[in-house]
Parts: sequence; structure tokens; C-alpha cells
Amino acid sequence: MTTTFDESYWHRIKDALMDEIPASRFDAWIRPLTAHYNDGDLTIKVANRFFLDGLKASYGKRLTELAHIMIGDHINILYEVDAKLAAAAEVKKEEVAVESRQSNVDGYIDPRFTFENFVVGSGNEFCNAACRAVADKPGAIYNPLYLYGGVGLGKTHLINAVANELLSKDHTRIAYRTGERFTNELIQAIRNGSTDAFRNQYRQVDVLIIDDIQFIAGKDRTQEEFFHTFNALYEVKKQIILTSDRSPRDLTNLMERLRSRFNWGLVADIQPPDLETRLAILSSKAELAGVHLDKDVGHLLASRIKNNVRELEGALTRLTAHATLTGRTIDIAFARHVLRDLLHEEVRAVSVEDIQKKVASYFNINIREMSSSKRSRTIAFPRQIAMYATKELTTLSLPEIGSRFGGKDHTTVLYAVRKINAKRKESDDFDEEMGRIMSLLKQ
Repeated sequence: MTTTFDESYWHRIKDALMDEIPASRFDAWIRPLTAHYNDGDLTIKVANRFFLDGLKASYGKRLTELAHIMIGDHINILYEVDAKLAAAAEVKKEEVAVESRQSNVDGYIDPRFTFENFVVGSGNEFCNAACRAVADKPGAIYNPLYLYGGVGLGKTHLINAVANELLSKDHTRIAYRTGERFTNELIQAIRNGSTDAFRNQYRQVDVLIIDDIQFIAGKDRTQEEFFHTFNALYEVKKQIILTSDRSPRDLTNLMERLRSRFNWGLVADIQPPDLETRLAILSSKAELAGVHLDKDVGHLLASRIKNNVRELEGALTRLTAHATLTGRTIDIAFARHVLRDLLHEEVRAVSVEDIQKKVASYFNINIREMSSSKRSRTIAFPRQIAMYATKELTTLSLPEIGSRFGGKDHTTVLYAVRKINAKRKESDDFDEEMGRIMSLLKQ
């Protein structure tokens, strides 16, 4: 027999949860719910079984508590997958796929970041391989996976790629957070007395991803909570993925037991991309944007912006925007003008002529040999050193450097730079000598 039920009770329950949990979680888990009352049973209706499991695990206890407080202890909470909701969901299969994907995710996974559009180079190939291995066998290999490196090197791209790969295969439940958001949610849960719900939302997932974990260093309560969450997931072989700007040993104010656990799995550093990788990244981004990027402009950007992929992409975006708005062609002169402030950061007051003159003098050869086509070692080796120094001490691109050395191709300059770099790594004596030469050139 159906009894009178004030619908405002259900709205008050939802309003109470709205005040207790983050807006994104409320919108994902609570707002879609409907409820029906019958003879002491409050039946909460959901669209699918997976959503039901997640709801009960994260908020089942709190929903029961609120119902008892606002309606009475006699209330019995039931859950039901609504056939009508399920049927309606079948109307648009594409929308179903999106909803199903999102129901598996707590947090935002950027669909643009995949393994397919991640440009692999010598500085990131190990991290890329590690992430692919984790995406293939989550929880079974490299757990936890800890990636560290500077800003703008691709850490966020890779962890999103792992998540996207997992979501494309099965119903893996993923929680994705920044270290800052994890901390803020804990603070809010403590204030609202909802720490049990906070714990459940993370301990019921298959994969936990925390970007910028260094944010929790120095925050004792957050570290303590994360420590227990880490243990709970690790014990049941759930995958944990962390990123940071530093290695675990360099994180100050971090609990030693957390530092130890971060080292249980695989710690991998991602290095700044080499020149070829930077060129490939530019080419890929330009292609995606539908922009024709002149080869010389590409070399200019890639040779001057070395340590931050985001800055490299930002420079391309800036060039594209200026060219679109002004109707100009993106050539070397245009790029130097638009990016003058960015490129100026690394400009050194050293001319090619000074470099050629001082290197020629150091090796006791005629300065004209710097632009000649002679290939004898007594000439070619000093010329390679001068090309290397020009690359390091000026803002010239590889093609521009080649033109100043008798019209050499940019590949000749690249070969010289690689050769001198390799020799410096192989020989301490040569590296020390190159240090003296570089100091001389800067005088």
C-alpha cells in the first residue's frame, strides 16, 4: 500500500549531499537519481548496474544515514535499475558509450591525450613504454608507477593516455585527481564529517591516478590518509599511478613510509626532448592544427625552446594566431618578430664571426677554412666545434648556421653538434677542453 510521502524529504537528502561532496561528484552520482516511496521502502533508481555498484560503495551508508535522520529510522533504502532509464539510454548508442565511459571515471580524463598522438623520443621513450605496459596489465606490473620530470614534458599526457587506453578496453573504474584537489576534498570531508565517504570513493576504484603528488608533502593529515588509501589499493593489486616534479628522494617534508612505498614499483624520469623530438612535436601539432610550418621556422623554434613542450606548443599557437589575424605568412622574419620576447630570453651577445675567429685561432688554422669544403681532420674538426658553439651560443637555427659556414646543409650542422656532444660525454679530457673553449668564446 502506498502511503503519503513528502517529496521534499528526498530533495533535502540530495541537498545535504550537495553540501558535503564536491560539485563534480554530486553532478555525476547524486543529481541523476530519482526515488520512489512505498510502505516504508525508499527505492532509489539508477540507469545501470555499474553505476549502482559505485553509488552504493561510495554513498550507500550516507544515504541511509540521511534518510533515517530526515524521515525516520523505519525507512528502508532499496536500489533499483530502472528499465525505462536503461531503454532510454539505448536510443543513442554513441551517447551510451560516452555515458558508460564517464560512469567509470571519477575526475576528468582528457580524450585528446592518447598514446597514438604522443611523440616519442629518447627523453621519454622509457616512460612511454612503462605507461603502455601498465595500460596493458594494470596492477600486475610496475605498481605504483611514479613518473617525474619538469613542467611541460608530457607526464600529464602519458597518464591520460593510460586512462584512455583502459577505458577503451573494459569497465575499469578510474579515479583521477591532482594532489591539490585530493587535499582539498579531504579538508572538506573533515569539515563535513564525511571522511568515510571520502575514503570509499577512492578505495573502490581499479586505478588511482594522482597528478602532482608533491603537493601533499608537508600536509600530515593528507599524507596519512593517502598512506592508508595506497595500502588498501596495493593489497588488492589495484593500479596506482603518480606524477611529480621531483623524484621520491627529493621530496622534502614527505613521510618516510610514503617515500618508501613510492619506490616499491617503478620510478621513471622523463627528460627534456632532444632536437629531433622537438621538431617532430612541432610537425605533429602543426599538422593537427592544419598549419603549414616552414622548415626553417621549425628549426628556429625547436633549437631555441628546449626544455618545455608546452612552451613549444604555445609558441606555435601564438604564431598561428598572429598569422591568421594579420593574413601574414609564417616565415623566419615573422617568427622572430612575433616571438621576440620568448626568443630573447636565450640570446647571447656572441656573433658567428667571433666564434669562427676564436676557434680558428685556438686550433691555429685560417679563418677562411671555416667556410671551406675541405674535409681533412685538421680543418673539419675545428669547424665542427665552431658549429657546435654557434648552436649553443646564438639564436640561429640549424639552416642559418649552415649558411654562415659556406652554405652547409642543416644536416651537416646537426651531425657536428651530435658528434661534439657525444665526444664530450665519452671523454672527460675533451669535455674539460670544450669547457675552456666555450669560456673563451663568451669573453
